[in-house]
Amino acid sequence: MNIAVLMKQTLDTEEKITIQDGAVALDGAKFILNPYDEYAVEEAIRLKEKHGGTITVLSVGPQRSAEAIRTALAMGADDAVLISDEGLDDEYGVSVALSAYLRQHPCDLLLGGSFSVDQGAGQVALRVAQLLGIPHTSSITRLDIDGGRAVALRDAEGDNETVEVTLPALFTAQQGLNDPRYPSLPGIMKAKKKPFHQLELADLELDAADIAPRTVRTSLKLPPERNAGQRIGGDPRQQASRLVELLRSEAKLL
Repeated sequence: MNIAVLMKQTLDTEEKITIQDGAVALDGAKFILNPYDEYAVEEAIRLKEKHGGTITVLSVGPQRSAEAIRTALAMGADDAVLISDEGLDDEYGVSVALSAYLRQHPCDLLLGGSFSVDQGAGQVALRVAQLLGIPHTSSITRLDIDGGRAVALRDAEGDNETVEVTLPALFTAQQGLNDPRYPSLPGIMKAKKKPFHQLELADLELDAADIAPRTVRTSLKLPPERNAGQRIGGDPRQQASRLVELLRSEAKLL
């Protein structure tokens, strides 16, 4: 079974975000493998251990994304591809580039994270499935493969759904699918010797027009700081009256 995992490097979830000139300041920031993509990598490894095959991790991003890719290789992925181009700015362009590579290198199973913790759009993997014309199931918490058939349990906003599809297909991983392993020291050493391919748009027979952004960010700012809480005194009737007054005059909720 040939498995491809779509992954992304994101800011560390514990990183303090600062905005400079309308953009997130990246100087000195710490980056990690997107946590939801980590579930996808782990699931790919477990499926390989059970069914055999190879795992290729695919990422679109700047050169620093190599660090996250090496993490996936150290966990147990076999091969890696990094696609870099300044024009790849939005989810549409990223999905076009990934699907172009996957047309050149078909696989039996595609895995990705439910969403990335930096953008939270959850678009790329599903767009790739649509562009490739294959079925997809999002936010899975269990995946069983039997020949050319896959049965997935998906999180449906507090409920569970069981979905059966034929392969090739794409699945996105939700928290609870598995517990990702930590890269071992031997795995880290082996990762340095595993294949790592770097591609540009021309290698995928694409040009700037093919990946032209379909969305534009008009502004970016941090949420306003929260005001200190207030303690309301008096008896219950006075407290209720004061609370209603504050909700109407300050919170603007009434």
